Amino acid sequence: MKSFTAPAIALSSSFFLLFFTTLVSSSSFFHPIDHYLISCGSHEPSIIDLDHRRFTGDSSTSASRFFTTPSTRTIPLTNSDPASSNSSPLYRTARAFSSPCKYSFPIQDHRGGTHHLVRLHFSPFFNSTSFDFSAVQFHVLANGFLLLRDFSIQNSPKDGIVIKEYIIRVDSDKLDITFVPKKRSNFAFVNAIEVISAPHDLVADVAQFVNSEKNERINGLLNKGFETVYRVNVGGPKVTPFNDSLWRAWVPDGEFLEKSGHEGSLEIHFSGRIQYQMGGATREVGPDNVYNSARVIKSSNNVIPKSNIAWVFPGIEGYKYLVRMHFCDIASIGPYMLYFNVYVNGNLAYEDLDLSAMTNMLLASPFYADFVVEGLNSESLNVSVGPSNMSLTNAVDAILNGVEVFKISNSLGSFDGELCVESVMKSWRRGNAGVIVPLLAAVFLLLTASVVVQRRRSGGRDTVGWLRLPVDVSEINLKYGSQQSSGKL
Repeated sequence: MKSFTAPAIALSSSFFLLFFTTLVSSSSFFHPIDHYLISCGSHEPSIIDLDHRRFTGDSSTSASRFFTTPSTRTIPLTNSDPASSNSSPLYRTARAFSSPCKYSFPIQDHRGGTHHLVRLHFSPFFNSTSFDFSAVQFHVLANGFLLLRDFSIQNSPKDGIVIKEYIIRVDSDKLDITFVPKKRSNFAFVNAIEVISAPHDLVADVAQFVNSEKNERINGLLNKGFETVYRVNVGGPKVTPFNDSLWRAWVPDGEFLEKSGHEGSLEIHFSGRIQYQMGGATREVGPDNVYNSARVIKSSNNVIPKSNIAWVFPGIEGYKYLVRMHFCDIASIGPYMLYFNVYVNGNLAYEDLDLSAMTNMLLASPFYADFVVEGLNSESLNVSVGPSNMSLTNAVDAILNGVEVFKISNSLGSFDGELCVESVMKSWRRGNAGVIVPLLAAVFLLLTASVVVQRRRSGGRDTVGWLRLPVDVSEINLKYGSQQSSGKL
Protein backbone atom coordinates (compact mmCIF):
# COMPACT_ATOMS: atom_id res chain seq x y z
CA MET A 1 0.00 0.00 0.00
CA LYS A 2 1.40 3.38 -0.99
CA SER A 3 1.68 6.10 1.63
CA PHE A 4 0.80 9.69 0.93
CA THR A 5 0.78 12.88 2.93
CA ALA A 6 -1.75 15.33 1.55
CA PRO A 7 -1.21 18.77 3.02
CA ALA A 8 -3.42 20.41 0.41
CA ILE A 9 -6.40 18.12 0.87
CA ALA A 10 -9.86 19.64 0.48
CA LEU A 11 -10.97 19.43 4.10
CA SER A 12 -14.32 21.13 4.49
CA SER A 13 -14.67 24.21 2.31
CA SER A 14 -12.34 27.19 2.70
CA PHE A 15 -10.40 25.97 5.73
CA PHE A 16 -8.09 28.94 5.43
CA LEU A 17 -10.96 30.93 6.94
CA LEU A 18 -11.00 28.90 10.11
CA PHE A 19 -8.94 31.44 12.00
CA PHE A 20 -12.21 33.32 12.36
CA THR A 21 -13.56 32.04 15.63
CA THR A 22 -17.00 33.52 15.21
CA LEU A 23 -19.41 30.72 15.92
CA VAL A 24 -22.50 30.18 13.84
CA SER A 25 -25.47 31.31 15.86
CA SER A 26 -27.78 28.51 16.92
CA SER A 27 -30.68 30.74 15.92
CA SER A 28 -29.62 30.92 12.25
CA PHE A 29 -31.73 28.57 10.19
CA PHE A 30 -31.53 27.66 6.54
CA HIS A 31 -34.38 29.04 4.43
CA PRO A 32 -34.30 27.67 0.87
CA ILE A 33 -35.26 30.12 -1.86
CA ASP A 34 -36.91 27.35 -3.92
CA HIS A 35 -38.96 24.93 -1.88
CA TYR A 36 -41.54 22.70 -3.58
CA LEU A 37 -43.17 19.71 -1.87
CA ILE A 38 -45.68 18.01 -4.17
CA SER A 39 -48.03 15.12 -3.39
CA CYS A 40 -48.77 13.51 -6.74
CA GLY A 41 -52.29 12.42 -7.65
CA SER A 42 -53.82 14.28 -4.70
CA HIS A 43 -56.50 16.97 -4.81
CA GLU A 44 -55.79 18.09 -1.24
CA PRO A 45 -54.29 21.58 -0.85
CA SER A 46 -52.35 20.45 2.22
CA ILE A 47 -50.95 17.03 3.18
CA ILE A 48 -48.82 16.69 6.34
CA ASP A 49 -46.25 13.89 6.20
CA LEU A 50 -44.84 11.95 9.16
CA ASP A 51 -42.05 14.53 9.57
CA HIS A 52 -44.61 17.36 9.85
CA ARG A 53 -43.85 18.81 6.45
CA ARG A 54 -46.64 20.31 4.37
CA PHE A 55 -47.02 18.91 0.85
CA THR A 56 -49.46 20.22 -1.77
CA GLY A 57 -51.55 18.01 -4.03
CA ASP A 58 -50.64 18.37 -7.71
CA SER A 59 -54.34 18.46 -8.62
CA SER A 60 -55.05 21.33 -6.23
CA THR A 61 -55.42 24.88 -7.48
CA SER A 62 -52.11 26.09 -6.04
CA ALA A 63 -49.92 23.27 -7.44
CA SER A 64 -51.60 22.32 -10.72
CA ARG A 65 -49.46 24.94 -12.49
CA PHE A 66 -46.38 22.76 -11.97
CA PHE A 67 -47.91 19.90 -13.90
CA THR A 68 -47.63 20.95 -17.54
CA THR A 69 -48.92 17.79 -19.24
CA PRO A 70 -52.55 17.49 -20.50
CA SER A 71 -54.66 15.54 -18.03
CA THR A 72 -55.63 13.09 -20.77
CA ARG A 73 -52.14 11.58 -20.54
CA THR A 74 -52.14 10.98 -16.78
CA ILE A 75 -54.21 9.09 -14.26
CA PRO A 76 -54.44 10.00 -10.55
CA LEU A 77 -54.42 6.90 -8.33
CA THR A 78 -55.56 6.32 -4.75
CA ASN A 79 -54.52 3.45 -2.52
CA SER A 80 -57.66 1.99 -0.98
CA ASP A 81 -55.83 -0.65 1.08
CA PRO A 82 -56.80 -0.24 4.77
CA ALA A 83 -53.40 -1.67 5.75
CA SER A 84 -51.73 1.45 4.34
CA SER A 85 -53.58 3.78 6.72
CA ASN A 86 -50.63 3.77 9.14
CA SER A 87 -48.10 4.80 6.50
CA SER A 88 -47.29 8.32 5.40
CA PRO A 89 -50.16 10.04 3.58
CA LEU A 90 -47.68 10.71 0.76
CA TYR A 91 -47.99 7.06 -0.28
CA ARG A 92 -51.78 6.92 -0.41
CA THR A 93 -51.94 8.70 -3.77
CA ALA A 94 -49.85 8.62 -6.95
CA ARG A 95 -49.93 9.80 -10.53
CA ALA A 96 -49.46 7.42 -13.44
CA PHE A 97 -48.27 8.36 -16.93
CA SER A 98 -48.95 6.57 -20.21
CA SER A 99 -46.52 8.72 -22.24
CA PRO A 100 -43.73 11.23 -21.51
CA CYS A 101 -45.02 13.77 -18.99
CA LYS A 102 -43.29 16.44 -16.93
CA TYR A 103 -43.49 18.66 -13.90
CA SER A 104 -41.98 22.12 -14.38
CA PHE A 105 -40.80 24.08 -11.33
CA PRO A 106 -39.86 27.80 -11.51
CA ILE A 107 -36.35 28.31 -10.14
CA GLN A 108 -35.39 31.63 -8.57
CA ASP A 109 -32.05 30.52 -7.15
CA HIS A 110 -30.14 29.78 -10.36
CA ARG A 111 -27.65 32.60 -10.98
CA GLY A 112 -24.32 31.17 -12.06
CA GLY A 113 -25.69 27.66 -11.67
CA THR A 114 -26.83 26.46 -8.27
CA HIS A 115 -27.49 23.01 -6.89
CA HIS A 116 -30.91 21.77 -5.88
CA LEU A 117 -32.00 18.72 -3.93
CA VAL A 118 -34.46 16.54 -5.83
CA ARG A 119 -36.23 13.68 -4.06
CA LEU A 120 -38.57 11.25 -5.81
CA HIS A 121 -40.88 9.06 -3.74
CA PHE A 122 -42.18 5.71 -5.04
CA SER A 123 -44.52 3.29 -3.28
CA PRO A 124 -46.59 0.93 -5.47
CA PHE A 125 -50.16 -0.12 -4.73
CA PHE A 126 -49.81 -3.88 -5.04
CA ASN A 127 -53.52 -4.30 -4.31
CA SER A 128 -54.56 -2.07 -7.20
CA THR A 129 -57.45 -3.35 -9.31
CA SER A 130 -56.70 -0.93 -12.14
CA PHE A 131 -52.99 -1.32 -12.86
CA ASP A 132 -50.32 -3.97 -12.72
CA PHE A 133 -47.58 -2.19 -10.76
CA SER A 134 -45.22 -5.14 -11.10
CA ALA A 135 -44.92 -4.33 -14.82
CA VAL A 136 -43.85 -0.72 -14.24
CA GLN A 137 -40.63 0.28 -16.00
CA PHE A 138 -39.66 3.82 -16.92
CA HIS A 139 -36.99 6.53 -17.10
CA VAL A 140 -36.75 9.85 -15.23
CA LEU A 141 -35.03 12.94 -16.66
CA ALA A 142 -34.23 16.30 -15.05
CA ASN A 143 -32.75 19.23 -17.00
CA GLY A 144 -30.31 17.17 -19.01
CA PHE A 145 -29.60 14.57 -16.31
CA LEU A 146 -30.74 10.97 -16.67
CA LEU A 147 -31.74 10.16 -13.10
CA LEU A 148 -33.29 6.72 -13.60
CA ARG A 149 -33.22 4.27 -16.48
CA ASP A 150 -35.54 1.25 -16.81
CA PHE A 151 -36.61 1.83 -13.22
CA SER A 152 -38.94 -0.73 -11.66
CA ILE A 153 -40.13 -1.53 -8.16
CA GLN A 154 -39.84 -5.30 -8.30
CA ASN A 155 -36.91 -5.29 -5.84
CA SER A 156 -38.28 -2.61 -3.52
CA PRO A 157 -37.71 -2.80 0.26
CA LYS A 158 -40.08 -4.63 2.60
CA ASP A 159 -42.11 -1.51 3.28
CA GLY A 160 -42.41 -0.94 -0.48
CA ILE A 161 -41.07 2.62 -0.23
CA VAL A 162 -38.23 3.83 -2.44
CA ILE A 163 -36.84 7.36 -2.11
CA LYS A 164 -34.29 8.54 -4.67
CA GLU A 165 -32.30 11.67 -3.79
CA TYR A 166 -30.17 13.76 -6.14
CA ILE A 167 -28.19 17.00 -5.96
CA ILE A 168 -28.20 18.52 -9.44
CA ARG A 169 -26.99 21.78 -10.91
CA VAL A 170 -29.66 24.11 -12.31
CA ASP A 171 -28.59 26.87 -14.73
CA SER A 172 -32.01 27.99 -15.99
CA ASP A 173 -35.13 29.55 -14.52
CA LYS A 174 -36.99 26.25 -14.38
CA LEU A 175 -36.42 22.63 -13.47
CA ASP A 176 -38.25 20.08 -15.61
CA ILE A 177 -38.66 16.55 -14.23
CA THR A 178 -39.88 14.21 -16.99
CA PHE A 179 -41.22 10.67 -16.61
CA VAL A 180 -40.86 8.48 -19.71
CA PRO A 181 -42.43 4.99 -19.77
CA LYS A 182 -40.33 2.32 -21.40
CA LYS A 183 -41.89 1.44 -24.76
CA ARG A 184 -43.10 -1.97 -23.61
CA SER A 185 -44.17 -0.78 -20.17
CA ASN A 186 -47.73 0.13 -19.30
CA PHE A 187 -46.91 3.36 -17.49
CA ALA A 188 -44.65 5.34 -15.16
CA PHE A 189 -45.70 6.65 -11.76
CA VAL A 190 -44.60 8.78 -8.82
CA ASN A 191 -46.04 9.44 -5.35
CA ALA A 192 -44.29 12.65 -4.34
CA ILE A 193 -41.63 15.10 -5.52
CA GLU A 194 -39.37 17.45 -3.55
CA VAL A 195 -37.34 20.28 -5.12
CA ILE A 196 -35.31 22.32 -2.62
CA SER A 197 -32.50 24.85 -3.05
CA ALA A 198 -29.27 23.43 -1.68
CA PRO A 199 -27.06 25.63 0.51
CA HIS A 200 -24.17 27.00 -1.51
CA ASP A 201 -21.65 25.27 0.76
CA LEU A 202 -23.23 21.83 0.42
CA VAL A 203 -21.18 21.01 -2.70
CA ALA A 204 -17.52 21.98 -2.89
CA ASP A 205 -15.73 22.30 -6.22
CA VAL A 206 -12.57 20.53 -5.00
CA ALA A 207 -11.88 17.11 -3.51
CA GLN A 208 -9.00 14.69 -3.12
CA PHE A 209 -8.81 11.94 -5.75
CA VAL A 210 -7.45 8.75 -4.18
CA ASN A 211 -6.43 5.42 -5.70
CA SER A 212 -3.52 2.99 -5.39
CA GLU A 213 -1.27 5.13 -7.57
CA LYS A 214 -1.95 8.73 -6.61
CA ASN A 215 -3.50 11.12 -4.13
CA GLU A 216 -4.13 14.47 -5.75
CA ARG A 217 -6.38 17.48 -5.57
CA ILE A 218 -9.04 17.73 -8.30
CA ASN A 219 -11.68 20.33 -9.10
CA GLY A 220 -14.75 20.73 -11.32
CA LEU A 221 -17.27 19.04 -9.02
CA LEU A 222 -19.64 22.01 -9.17
CA ASN A 223 -20.45 21.04 -12.76
CA LYS A 224 -21.48 17.53 -11.75
CA GLY A 225 -24.63 15.98 -10.36
CA PHE A 226 -24.75 13.61 -7.39
CA GLU A 227 -26.99 10.73 -6.38
CA THR A 228 -27.12 9.83 -2.70
CA VAL A 229 -26.16 6.18 -2.22
CA TYR A 230 -25.41 5.99 1.52
CA ARG A 231 -25.81 8.41 4.42
CA VAL A 232 -24.62 6.98 7.73
CA ASN A 233 -24.54 8.25 11.31
CA VAL A 234 -21.48 6.61 12.87
CA GLY A 235 -21.87 5.48 16.47
CA GLY A 236 -25.34 6.97 16.83
CA PRO A 237 -29.02 6.20 16.16
CA LYS A 238 -31.07 6.90 13.07
CA VAL A 239 -31.50 10.60 12.35
CA THR A 240 -34.93 11.30 10.87
CA PRO A 241 -35.66 14.10 8.39
CA PHE A 242 -37.43 15.97 11.20
CA ASN A 243 -34.04 16.38 12.92
CA ASP A 244 -32.12 17.51 9.83
CA SER A 245 -32.37 21.02 8.39
CA LEU A 246 -32.33 19.58 4.84
CA TRP A 247 -34.78 16.79 5.75
CA ARG A 248 -32.27 14.00 5.19
CA ALA A 249 -32.33 10.57 6.84
CA TRP A 250 -29.12 9.16 8.37
CA VAL A 251 -29.06 5.44 9.17
CA PRO A 252 -27.01 3.77 11.95
CA ASP A 253 -23.64 2.34 10.93
CA GLY A 254 -24.05 -1.14 12.41
CA GLU A 255 -24.81 -2.98 9.19
CA PHE A 256 -21.77 -1.46 7.45
CA LEU A 257 -19.26 -1.95 10.24
CA GLU A 258 -16.63 -4.54 9.37
CA LYS A 259 -17.06 -7.32 11.90
CA SER A 260 -13.39 -8.11 12.40
CA GLY A 261 -10.85 -5.65 13.74
CA HIS A 262 -13.16 -3.20 15.54
CA GLU A 263 -13.26 -4.92 18.92
CA GLY A 264 -11.20 -2.08 20.41
CA SER A 265 -13.52 0.64 19.12
CA LEU A 266 -16.01 2.47 21.31
CA GLU A 267 -19.23 4.37 20.70
CA ILE A 268 -19.25 7.78 22.33
CA HIS A 269 -21.99 10.37 22.75
CA PHE A 270 -21.66 14.07 23.48
CA SER A 271 -24.23 16.14 25.36
CA GLY A 272 -22.57 19.52 24.96
CA ARG A 273 -22.90 22.13 22.27
CA ILE A 274 -21.49 21.51 18.79
CA GLN A 275 -19.28 24.48 17.90
CA TYR A 276 -19.98 25.43 14.28
CA GLN A 277 -17.50 27.96 12.88
CA MET A 278 -17.46 30.36 9.97
CA GLY A 279 -15.71 28.62 7.08
CA GLY A 280 -16.25 25.16 8.53
CA ALA A 281 -19.06 22.65 8.27
CA THR A 282 -22.54 24.06 8.89
CA ARG A 283 -25.68 22.36 10.17
CA GLU A 284 -26.75 21.94 6.56
CA VAL A 285 -23.57 19.94 5.87
CA GLY A 286 -24.21 17.77 8.93
CA PRO A 287 -26.71 18.14 11.80
CA ASP A 288 -25.92 18.12 15.51
CA ASN A 289 -27.23 14.56 15.85
CA VAL A 290 -24.45 13.34 13.56
CA TYR A 291 -21.61 15.28 15.14
CA ASN A 292 -22.58 14.48 18.74
CA SER A 293 -21.92 10.75 18.31
CA ALA A 294 -18.92 8.83 16.97
CA ARG A 295 -16.83 5.69 17.04
CA VAL A 296 -13.31 6.03 18.41
CA ILE A 297 -10.16 4.00 19.03
CA LYS A 298 -8.56 4.64 22.43
CA SER A 299 -5.23 3.39 23.69
CA SER A 300 -5.01 1.63 27.03
CA ASN A 301 -2.19 0.54 29.32
CA ASN A 302 0.18 2.86 27.43
CA VAL A 303 -0.29 0.76 24.28
CA ILE A 304 -1.59 2.23 21.03
CA PRO A 305 -3.83 -0.25 19.17
CA LYS A 306 -2.60 -1.41 15.77
CA SER A 307 -6.06 -1.98 14.29
CA ASN A 308 -8.41 0.26 12.33
CA ILE A 309 -12.17 0.73 12.38
CA ALA A 310 -13.57 -0.03 8.92
CA TRP A 311 -16.91 0.31 7.17
CA VAL A 312 -17.88 -1.50 3.93
CA PHE A 313 -20.51 -0.21 1.50
CA PRO A 314 -21.69 -2.77 -1.11
CA GLY A 315 -23.05 -2.20 -4.59
CA ILE A 316 -20.40 0.29 -5.67
CA GLU A 317 -19.34 -0.15 -9.29
CA GLY A 318 -19.12 1.50 -12.67
CA TYR A 319 -18.91 5.16 -11.65
CA LYS A 320 -16.83 7.65 -9.74
CA TYR A 321 -18.03 8.28 -6.20
CA LEU A 322 -17.72 11.17 -3.81
CA VAL A 323 -17.01 9.99 -0.25
CA ARG A 324 -17.67 12.61 2.40
CA MET A 325 -16.31 11.81 5.87
CA HIS A 326 -17.51 13.86 8.85
CA PHE A 327 -15.26 14.51 11.85
CA CYS A 328 -15.83 16.26 15.18
CA ASP A 329 -13.53 15.79 18.17
CA ILE A 330 -16.01 15.20 20.97
CA ALA A 331 -13.69 12.73 22.76
CA SER A 332 -10.40 14.49 23.57
CA ILE A 333 -9.85 16.31 26.85
CA GLY A 334 -7.74 19.00 25.19
CA PRO A 335 -6.39 20.20 21.81
CA TYR A 336 -3.48 18.58 19.96
CA MET A 337 -4.11 15.16 21.46
CA LEU A 338 -5.70 13.41 18.49
CA TYR A 339 -3.71 12.34 15.40
CA PHE A 340 -4.82 9.55 13.06
CA ASN A 341 -4.83 8.22 9.50
CA VAL A 342 -7.76 8.08 7.09
CA TYR A 343 -8.06 5.36 4.44
CA VAL A 344 -10.37 4.96 1.43
CA ASN A 345 -10.44 1.60 -0.36
CA GLY A 346 -7.31 0.61 1.55
CA ASN A 347 -5.36 3.61 0.27
CA LEU A 348 -3.98 6.21 2.65
CA ALA A 349 -6.10 9.28 1.99
CA TYR A 350 -4.79 11.47 4.79
CA GLU A 351 -1.81 10.87 7.09
CA ASP A 352 -1.49 12.24 10.62
CA LEU A 353 -4.76 14.15 10.50
CA ASP A 354 -4.65 16.79 13.23
CA LEU A 355 -8.14 17.93 14.14
CA SER A 356 -6.96 20.81 16.32
CA ALA A 357 -5.08 22.36 13.42
CA MET A 358 -8.20 22.14 11.28
CA THR A 359 -10.52 23.77 13.83
CA ASN A 360 -8.32 26.49 15.32
CA MET A 361 -7.80 24.40 18.47
CA LEU A 362 -11.53 24.26 19.17
CA LEU A 363 -12.94 20.95 20.39
CA ALA A 364 -16.41 19.75 19.33
CA SER A 365 -16.05 21.77 16.13
CA PRO A 366 -17.11 19.85 12.97
CA PHE A 367 -15.65 19.67 9.51
CA TYR A 368 -15.71 17.24 6.60
CA ALA A 369 -13.29 15.82 4.04
CA ASP A 370 -14.25 14.98 0.45
CA PHE A 371 -12.57 12.14 -1.46
CA VAL A 372 -13.28 10.93 -5.00
CA VAL A 373 -12.75 7.26 -5.85
CA GLU A 374 -13.40 5.05 -8.83
CA GLY A 375 -15.77 2.11 -8.61
CA LEU A 376 -14.85 0.54 -11.94
CA ASN A 377 -13.15 -2.63 -10.73
CA SER A 378 -14.85 -3.33 -7.43
CA GLU A 379 -18.25 -4.21 -6.03
CA SER A 380 -17.87 -2.38 -2.73
CA LEU A 381 -16.27 0.66 -1.17
CA ASN A 382 -14.59 0.75 2.22
CA VAL A 383 -13.40 3.53 4.49
CA SER A 384 -11.41 3.24 7.70
CA VAL A 385 -9.63 5.27 10.36
CA GLY A 386 -6.77 4.19 12.60
CA PRO A 387 -3.80 5.33 14.69
CA SER A 388 -0.86 7.07 13.03
CA ASN A 389 2.80 7.37 13.94
CA MET A 390 1.94 10.56 15.82
CA SER A 391 -0.83 9.03 17.94
CA LEU A 392 -0.44 9.44 21.69
CA THR A 393 -0.81 6.89 24.46
CA ASN A 394 -3.64 7.32 26.93
CA ALA A 395 -5.55 9.36 24.36
CA VAL A 396 -8.04 8.99 21.53
CA ASP A 397 -6.26 7.57 18.48
CA ALA A 398 -8.97 7.76 15.76
CA ILE A 399 -12.50 9.07 15.33
CA LEU A 400 -15.30 9.18 12.75
CA ASN A 401 -18.77 10.74 13.11
CA GLY A 402 -20.48 10.21 9.76
CA VAL A 403 -20.09 9.01 6.17
CA GLU A 404 -21.89 9.92 2.96
CA VAL A 405 -21.39 8.22 -0.40
CA PHE A 406 -22.60 9.89 -3.61
CA LYS A 407 -22.53 8.60 -7.17
CA ILE A 408 -21.13 11.25 -9.53
CA SER A 409 -22.86 11.74 -12.88
CA ASN A 410 -20.82 10.64 -15.89
CA SER A 411 -19.83 12.70 -18.93
CA LEU A 412 -23.30 12.13 -20.46
CA GLY A 413 -25.08 13.52 -17.41
CA SER A 414 -26.30 10.03 -16.52
CA PHE A 415 -26.52 8.19 -13.21
CA ASP A 416 -27.64 4.98 -14.86
CA GLY A 417 -25.62 3.75 -17.84
CA GLU A 418 -24.00 5.12 -20.97
CA LEU A 419 -27.15 6.83 -22.19
CA CYS A 420 -28.06 10.51 -22.43
CA VAL A 421 -31.40 12.30 -22.18
CA GLU A 422 -31.64 12.84 -25.95
CA SER A 423 -31.20 9.12 -26.59
CA VAL A 424 -34.02 8.27 -24.18
CA MET A 425 -36.46 10.60 -25.94
CA LYS A 426 -35.42 9.36 -29.39
CA SER A 427 -35.89 5.79 -28.23
CA TRP A 428 -39.41 6.61 -27.04
CA ARG A 429 -40.35 8.15 -30.38
CA ARG A 430 -38.91 5.24 -32.37
CA GLY A 431 -40.45 2.64 -30.10
CA ASN A 432 -43.91 4.10 -30.44
CA ALA A 433 -43.87 4.78 -34.18
CA GLY A 434 -45.19 1.27 -34.78
CA VAL A 435 -48.19 2.04 -32.59
CA ILE A 436 -48.97 5.53 -33.83
CA VAL A 437 -48.94 4.70 -37.55
CA PRO A 438 -51.49 1.85 -37.31
CA LEU A 439 -53.69 4.02 -35.11
CA LEU A 440 -53.62 6.84 -37.63
CA ALA A 441 -54.39 4.35 -40.39
CA ALA A 442 -57.34 3.04 -38.41
CA VAL A 443 -58.65 6.55 -37.85
CA PHE A 444 -58.32 7.25 -41.58
CA LEU A 445 -60.29 4.09 -42.47
CA LEU A 446 -63.00 5.03 -40.01
CA LEU A 447 -63.27 8.48 -41.52
CA THR A 448 -63.42 7.02 -45.03
CA ALA A 449 -66.18 4.62 -44.03
CA SER A 450 -68.07 7.46 -42.38
CA VAL A 451 -67.89 9.54 -45.55
CA VAL A 452 -69.24 6.67 -47.65
CA VAL A 453 -72.15 6.07 -45.29
CA GLN A 454 -72.93 9.78 -45.12
CA ARG A 455 -72.95 10.12 -48.91
CA ARG A 456 -75.30 7.15 -49.29
CA ARG A 457 -77.71 8.58 -46.71
CA SER A 458 -77.71 11.96 -48.43
CA GLY A 459 -78.45 10.43 -51.82
CA GLY A 460 -75.08 11.22 -53.36
CA ARG A 461 -75.19 14.97 -52.64
CA ASP A 462 -71.87 16.79 -52.75
CA THR A 463 -72.19 18.11 -49.20
CA VAL A 464 -70.24 15.91 -46.83
CA GLY A 465 -70.33 15.99 -43.00
CA TRP A 466 -66.72 15.52 -41.87
CA LEU A 467 -65.75 14.06 -38.52
CA ARG A 468 -63.06 15.87 -36.50
CA LEU A 469 -59.68 14.16 -36.65
CA PRO A 470 -58.27 13.68 -33.11
CA VAL A 471 -55.16 15.82 -32.79
CA ASP A 472 -53.77 14.15 -29.65
CA VAL A 473 -52.71 10.64 -30.61
CA SER A 474 -51.54 10.06 -27.03
CA GLU A 475 -55.19 10.37 -25.96
CA ILE A 476 -55.94 7.33 -28.11
CA ASN A 477 -52.96 5.55 -26.57
CA LEU A 478 -54.26 6.31 -23.09
CA LYS A 479 -57.74 5.01 -23.80
CA TYR A 480 -56.37 1.94 -25.47
CA GLY A 481 -53.95 1.29 -22.57
CA SER A 482 -56.69 1.76 -19.99
CA GLN A 483 -58.93 -0.72 -21.73
CA GLN A 484 -56.08 -3.22 -21.93
CA SER A 485 -55.29 -2.77 -18.24
CA SER A 486 -58.86 -3.17 -17.08
CA GLY A 487 -59.16 -6.21 -19.27
CA LYS A 488 -56.20 -7.85 -17.56
CA LEU A 489 -57.26 -7.35 -13.96
